[in-house]
Amino acid sequence: MSAAEHAFVATVPRGLADLLARELESVGAQNARERSAGVLFSGTLETGYRACLWSRTASRVLLQLAQFEAASADEFYAGVRAVDWSAHIDPARTIACEFTGAHPTIAHSHFGALRLKDAVCDRLRDDTGTRPDVELTRPAVRLHAHANGTHVTLSIDLAGEGLHRRGYRTEAGEAPLRENLAAGVLLRARWPEAAERGAEFLDPMCGSGTLVIEAAMIAARRAPGLRREYFGFLGWKGHDPDLWQRLKMQAAEDVATEVASIIRGSDIDQRALTIAAANAERAGVTALVRFERHPVANVRPLTDQPGLICTNPPYGERLGDHVRARMVFAELGRSLRQQFVGWDAALLAAAAETARELRLRSYWVHELWNGAIPVRLLRIDLGAPGEEDVELRRQRQQAEAAASPGARMFANRLEKNIKRLAKLAQRAQVSCYRLYDADMPEYSFAIDRFEAVASGDLHLHVQEYAAPASIDADAARRRRREALSSLPGALQIAPERIHLRLRQRQSGSEQYQRQSAAPPSTAEQRTLTVQEGGLKFLVNLDDYLDTGLFLDHRLTRARLRERARGARFLNLFCYTASASVYAASGGASSTVSVDLSNSYLDWAAANFKLNGLDPAQHRLQRADCREWLREAAQQPAGGALAFDLIFLDPPTFSNSKRMQGVLDVQRDHPELIEMCMRLLAPGGLLLFSTNAQRFRPDPALEQRWQVTDISAQTLPFDFERNRRIHRCFEISAA
Repeated sequence: MSAAEHAFVATVPRGLADLLARELESVGAQNARERSAGVLFSGTLETGYRACLWSRTASRVLLQLAQFEAASADEFYAGVRAVDWSAHIDPARTIACEFTGAHPTIAHSHFGALRLKDAVCDRLRDDTGTRPDVELTRPAVRLHAHANGTHVTLSIDLAGEGLHRRGYRTEAGEAPLRENLAAGVLLRARWPEAAERGAEFLDPMCGSGTLVIEAAMIAARRAPGLRREYFGFLGWKGHDPDLWQRLKMQAAEDVATEVASIIRGSDIDQRALTIAAANAERAGVTALVRFERHPVANVRPLTDQPGLICTNPPYGERLGDHVRARMVFAELGRSLRQQFVGWDAALLAAAAETARELRLRSYWVHELWNGAIPVRLLRIDLGAPGEEDVELRRQRQQAEAAASPGARMFANRLEKNIKRLAKLAQRAQVSCYRLYDADMPEYSFAIDRFEAVASGDLHLHVQEYAAPASIDADAARRRRREALSSLPGALQIAPERIHLRLRQRQSGSEQYQRQSAAPPSTAEQRTLTVQEGGLKFLVNLDDYLDTGLFLDHRLTRARLRERARGARFLNLFCYTASASVYAASGGASSTVSVDLSNSYLDWAAANFKLNGLDPAQHRLQRADCREWLREAAQQPAGGALAFDLIFLDPPTFSNSKRMQGVLDVQRDHPELIEMCMRLLAPGGLLLFSTNAQRFRPDPALEQRWQVTDISAQTLPFDFERNRRIHRCFEISAA
């Protein structure tokens, strides 16, 4: 059974999913995909065992058994009962059942767990004539059901109980860190690398010694699960005892009996130090650590080489004493500044006002959770006096981010994309195109390449899609750093030519306003002139949400140019009128471009001028497009406001204060199309486009007019990965 592939989920404290993914990949996990509080992965049973044995950060490891749809509690019961539980559970032994997630009819986790237990026991009684007893503490098998809406996943908990229970801590002292969170803090602080070079480690407020012991286990390459007596798979019928014993023996052989680092903890509380020493003995690291009784002010380095200070000071939330916590942080800050120059520090703090008492600036802050308490891990470079430099800290951050596995993976994807797309772009004679569009869901960016006509300089416009609330904020920031640190090297481009924007729904007039605080004169200097289809356009990569040129409409604009000769052309919601410039270059007899924004109309005028087009033939009209259409549609058919070619490209949603009411393209497109068709001259054509991701055309349109979906024909090569980028339709009289 061990050679078969399985699907797994490993859970982890929030803020540590990336570390867990790295650990899992190191033990053979495939297809690791981060979530806010866990990692999905695949592998053999050996992979699952190695995860339980070696992961320092995981909380649980779940092996998935079945998935099904269940719209009700009865369907959930039936889906569970359909599984052959006799292949997994000895009915003479014990089980425990857990239910998590959000289900439309199972509102309480206790009820879900009860229905899970009933279904399993009923099936086993039918198949074997007996049923297992329930044991909540250390059962033979712990079952887990998770609901995501009506989708249910059934799993066996290979850990059985939290993997933070290494087996060495029977007494914890006041407000302890869980062992896996302590290990995550050490991994974040890059202790494994420091231990490799023999750096000193110190926890000056060590309490029961968890950070010290975990630091010693990392330095000695001791598997955190090596001394655990209980795992959830030991009572599972699918368990492979020979495989497990082999893995344990290999792990025991890997343990180093000596380490180059001095690893120590100190505390003012002798009782806590006694507990710490006993914990270290149970963990098997007594020979590698030392504990001393000192107040923080008296702690000193033992070597001349810089080391790592890592500690979890009393930060008020756990002690109910904010005043004392601030005093402790102030004393700790003095000691760090005076005695530990050149060291690195990693400190946990719950409140910003408490952390400020350190009088030290952190170069990196990670958001974590210690149980139910949100805490921040402050990473501080205790450089020599006068060395505190923002640019040096920024460079250090970038270097660390660029060296991470995530950054390397992202850079590899970019290099593959540019190799493929550069050939297609050259063939299509295109110099501005999309390089990346959230190809890897964890790195949710759109990256566009722009080439300046005059200089040939390359620029990148990087749009970061706003992360949903379910994504950990620290993880989102880390991925941003990894992505940005990868771009210069992967694409051979100077950092100052990388322009970052955050893409989220704009409201009111925000969609028309500058997005930076730069004065107009400065913003003007940042515009670039680029080329597309033999025409020139101005783009601004810094000051607005969009650049001024929608790259996904490249083929749409070319299509309009092909149809424009001799035509009277109307461009509604014209933006910077790039479509009108195309139509004019294709020989349109006249163009009318309508938009509500003065900024965009000024931009449009500049585009016409840039291409030497006669402004007398090309009218720019500032107006609410809906109101303009309503007035124009009331003119006699075939009158002065008749057009042979109309381009209608409304925003998905707009509630600008300057506009009458709210525009919703899904709701309002039939009315907009109706009014455009009234302005269409005999034999004319309306081209309707929308970027609404879930757009559905009104079926009634096809009953009145000839409607042709040309979305596929207007999709450029660089947007083929996202076929929902826009929808496009040609509409003419039936």
